[in-house]
Amino acid sequence: MTTGVETIDEAGEGVPLELRLQREIDAALRQLREGTGEACLSEFSFSNLYLFRREHAYRYLPGDQPCIAGRTYDGVRHLLPLFALHEAAPDALAGLLRGHDCFYPLTRGQVERLDPQRFAVSESRDDADYLYRADNFRHYRGSALAKKRNLMNQLLAGGSVQANRYLPALRSDALAVLRQWMADKGKADGEADQAACIEAVEEAGRLGLEGFVHHVDGRPAGFVLAEEIQPAVFVMRFAKGLDACKGIYQYMFHHFCASFERPVQWLNFEQDLGLANFRRTKQSYQPSALLSKFRVRLAR
Repeated sequence: MTTGVETIDEAGEGVPLELRLQREIDAALRQLREGTGEACLSEFSFSNLYLFRREHAYRYLPGDQPCIAGRTYDGVRHLLPLFALHEAAPDALAGLLRGHDCFYPLTRGQVERLDPQRFAVSESRDDADYLYRADNFRHYRGSALAKKRNLMNQLLAGGSVQANRYLPALRSDALAVLRQWMADKGKADGEADQAACIEAVEEAGRLGLEGFVHHVDGRPAGFVLAEEIQPAVFVMRFAKGLDACKGIYQYMFHHFCASFERPVQWLNFEQDLGLANFRRTKQSYQPSALLSKFRVRLAR
């Protein structure tokens, strides 16, 4: 594998993630995504790694066994291997892990290829991605989703709702929603995912993010930006709506699944980070599965 990266920093921890590395890193990630279908993990994307490079202190370690080094939200130093872990020699893996706690995140399929005598495997419920059938949002059928359907219908009955495909011309409207969302949540500048969201809005085309900006009675009310990580499988990277527009989230998810120009079969809402409000909200949409993300250490 040719890296196109000339130097590694003095700390031995690779190089910062930069847009110039997008093609190279995503080519390696594409191999991890291959054949995973709807079970593809949300982290297997350069866009995700790049946008959250500050929060996780991501660094790129090029070489014959390239990795992304970083820290999980709970402080674990990890390596995302961009190579076939089960084919690597034990000594090489021990060398890579020097100064790190584990390889992460790995899919169930990757873990099943590993020798249980050589590797210790664990997982955290807080890390798991929420996976939904798109039909959940298209129709909001059944009693479990009736409240979502009712909220969406109240929004549509209460005013004029318009959706426009996200284009750079709508950047200012999306950022206006983000500013009001920060105010609604009582967040100061720099808190929550503000920095990553601003970059996503500004670099959406380059980062492969697609979505819609929604207006209610002519005013910006919400936006979604998603990434297709497998055919018809989309990760909902950013969804922001105004508290004043009740039902906006339910409508935005419905509209994306019902109106996007390509087939949408699955939505991935990423992890809940162990936060109770995130967990309640994501569970309320009736996930079809939770996608485990495994942490792997050498057994000895």
